[in-house]
Amino acid sequence: MRFLSTALLLSAAVAATALAQGQSAPFTLSDSGRGYATLSDALNAIGDGQGTILVAPGTYRQCAVQQGGVVTIRAAKPGTAIFDGVPCEGKGALVARGRATTVDGIVFQNIRVPDGNGAGIRLESGDLTVTNSLFRNSEEGILTGDYAGGRVSIDKSTFRKLGRCDRDLDCAHGIYIGRLASLSVTNSRFDEGNGGHYLKTRTPRVTITGNSFDDSAGHLTNYMIDLSNGATGTISGNEMVQGKDKDNWSAFITVAPEGRENSSAGLVIDGNRAGFVPGLERGSTFVANFTDDAVRIGRNQLAPSMKVSDRR
Repeated sequence: MRFLSTALLLSAAVAATALAQGQSAPFTLSDSGRGYATLSDALNAIGDGQGTILVAPGTYRQCAVQQGGVVTIRAAKPGTAIFDGVPCEGKGALVARGRATTVDGIVFQNIRVPDGNGAGIRLESGDLTVTNSLFRNSEEGILTGDYAGGRVSIDKSTFRKLGRCDRDLDCAHGIYIGRLASLSVTNSRFDEGNGGHYLKTRTPRVTITGNSFDDSAGHLTNYMIDLSNGATGTISGNEMVQGKDKDNWSAFITVAPEGRENSSAGLVIDGNRAGFVPGLERGSTFVANFTDDAVRIGRNQLAPSMKVSDRR
């Protein structure tokens, strides 16, 4: 994982100062220095206000629900604060229903629930910003509901061994973003999927740039990027490798396969590289367009056997 944040270094310094002053609780409010035993207690202390929670290194078998406010949850040392195996409300390790949520440097792993949609983060209201974080070995990395105005931004994060399509339940995916306002995914990695799509969104606007989609060790996976109801925006600078073990290998990117709700006219797909694992050749399609919208497909470096686009 690539952790490149000056803010994280400052947070680590603040946390070290708090520990030196005897604040040894794992969850510390950066403004007051007050410590809490659980993430839930720290969130409740912020309430509908605004604050930053610094998380000390450790593996936490607990979950939390953010009921309001504008909250940042930041690892004091990136990659060492791990939320492991415990969902809240049968949904996720962090259920976010505040005005805004920022998650920085946190690891979410081993989240499973009876309906097959156990997520690291379940977003139910407000905006979400995720940076420098890792989601692994769960049914879903990030899952949202449908509501007006929500914006999701993900940067420098990894989504590994996520998704599923079993038990006669609806599939889960690496990331599933519902009918919100926009989605931005940049400089992130998706790999070793366990079913479903790597990235699925219903937002009318997307920015998906500079990411790696490595399906070489995937298992019964589907599309790399699924714009379920169409979208405008940009898909550029991404590296995509399709593996052998696919449930659906017919396309890398799809536009409105579940019905056109948003215009995709002017969607730009340019400067990407897409191919197959060594020794594999298939008649897959780079962009499968289920609409008559004029998607702008620029110069992409594709495997020789791959079709640039088709109308479905």
